[in-house]
Amino acid sequence: MKTFPKGGVHPPENKKASGSAIEVLPLPKSVRIHLSQHLGAPAEPIVAKGDMVKAGQLIAKSTGFISANIHSPVSGIVQKIEPAPDSSGYKRPAIFIDVQGDEWMETIDRSPNLIKFPDLNSEEIITRIGRMGIVGLGGATFPSHVKITVPKGKKAEILIINGVECEPYLTSDHRLMLEKGEEILVGTQLLMKALRVNKAVIGIESNKPDAISHLSTLCARYPDIRVETLQVKYPQGGEKQLIKAITGREVPSGRLPIDVGAVVHNVGTAFAVYEAITKNKPLFERIVTVTGKSMERTANYLVRIGTPVTELIEATGGMPEDTGKVINGGPMMGQALPLLDVPVTKGTSGIVLMPVTESNRRTTMNCIRCSRCNSVCAMGLEPYFLMSLGEAKRWDDMEQARVMDCMECGSCSYTCPSGRPLLDYIRLGKNSVNRLIRSRSK
Repeated sequence: MKTFPKGGVHPPENKKASGSAIEVLPLPKSVRIHLSQHLGAPAEPIVAKGDMVKAGQLIAKSTGFISANIHSPVSGIVQKIEPAPDSSGYKRPAIFIDVQGDEWMETIDRSPNLIKFPDLNSEEIITRIGRMGIVGLGGATFPSHVKITVPKGKKAEILIINGVECEPYLTSDHRLMLEKGEEILVGTQLLMKALRVNKAVIGIESNKPDAISHLSTLCARYPDIRVETLQVKYPQGGEKQLIKAITGREVPSGRLPIDVGAVVHNVGTAFAVYEAITKNKPLFERIVTVTGKSMERTANYLVRIGTPVTELIEATGGMPEDTGKVINGGPMMGQALPLLDVPVTKGTSGIVLMPVTESNRRTTMNCIRCSRCNSVCAMGLEPYFLMSLGEAKRWDDMEQARVMDCMECGSCSYTCPSGRPLLDYIRLGKNSVNRLIRSRSK
């Protein structure tokens, strides 16, 4: 079985929710929709306090090339527009809507009928994806219409659909592949048409045999799409690792996947593209895994964007007494929520409740020069060295040591026997180096 050659770890999978079918979470009484829930420039609101809105209605427009439209996930009245804490704990502009009923825009096709071949060309598909606010649903939330706009002088040769879901605990992509397989394949065809490629591969790790079997069977009717079974190894779902595993091509330092002819999209994104193009449905809801070792039950919910995280936890039996942290995303790349009164966003793939025994940081000790962090780094970096440079605030040296190549997978911190906060300092360095790079470009 194929995999990437450098580094990687094997954390316990804890995929407790893999057998939980997707459930529709009841509508909340109110939602909070942040204007910065995608990579790039925040959207600009086009509604005001007191306005009536419907589900699917545009409420905030993109403000730059790398930005995304935002649509109302509910019908109701705009209560206010003001800054409120997001999952980072910092206050960001948000639109508050009091929910009244569930009236959708008339332009959205709510029928369950599968539509396979909409008569649109490449440019029309890209335009509609942008208009519908589709972003990468694997966690990065990069605007999808930008990703499939191939720069002049470049050529896409292969589309890779990421069904790996290597992050422990999370199962939303797994369930989506099982329950919406045909829609994902149609979405994949639409992305292929937008990119003008005639080949697509869906990469899935071997710990999801049911999804592999299901999609492989469906692919018999889609000759240009095939399923590739991959070895279980974290972080297999990283773009560059997935490209290397499937194509053997290596994306050079500082370059993008398109530089080796590849474009990668998540299975959730492919499904969202299907709904956007064939159903005229903007991205205003997504699948979210809610799970934890001590929870009464686990679930995969279809959730409206803006729903408070507390409602997901309550619907799944409430917070266990031994909860130490609530993580937005998975335990490897996700971040602990500083407060629970925050909403689901386009990038929320899971809510993981970690017990106290697994939440506390270990005591930081001196580096013992074991080089484990080096051996597990999937990017071939030297995490111990990058941390040392970060501690000394040597940002120029961190740039030279390729800190910007770090994908923040957390494998180094996970494997360090001395409990050193390697990733914390690497993230600090990346932010500082990024500011230096931007200052030089002015």
